[in-house]
Amino acid sequence: MNFILTVITFILMEGATWLIHKYVMHGFLWVLHKDHHDHSTEGPLEKNDYFFFIFALPTIALMYFGSLHDFNSLFYIGLGIMLYGMCYFFVHDLFIHQRLKIFTHTRNPYFLALRRAHKQHHKHTGKEDGECFGFLYVPIKYFKMFFNPAGK
Repeated sequence: MNFILTVITFILMEGATWLIHKYVMHGFLWVLHKDHHDHSTEGPLEKNDYFFFIFALPTIALMYFGSLHDFNSLFYIGLGIMLYGMCYFFVHDLFIHQRLKIFTHTRNPYFLALRRAHKQHHKHTGKEDGECFGFLYVPIKYFKMFFNPAGK
């Protein structure tokens, strides 16, 4: 049951990510997310990186309080969130934005469509008119773009 709770939490995080990205990061906390779109920050860190800490705190709290009583459901919910966060770091920061120059030569259709969807999101430098606010779910149109790049 704990494994299932962790997997369900991981899956639900995609919807939570979409909502938080669209309405919080592109909403009242745009002041922290803006430099991720306009690249106005010099150096390796952005204000946007504060979101790592913002999202890590409730995850740590869930895992801590869930571990106090024989690893109850709070722990496994926190674990699902943590695993999603790890995927986010590896895919978003390392693969898509190339913060470290690794994972540069993939030909995997899913990862190429994911990268294209994220580039579509970043073509909007303002907080309005965005698209593709999710993370791991890739709309089918980006697979079609990959398999048919000329739009034929």
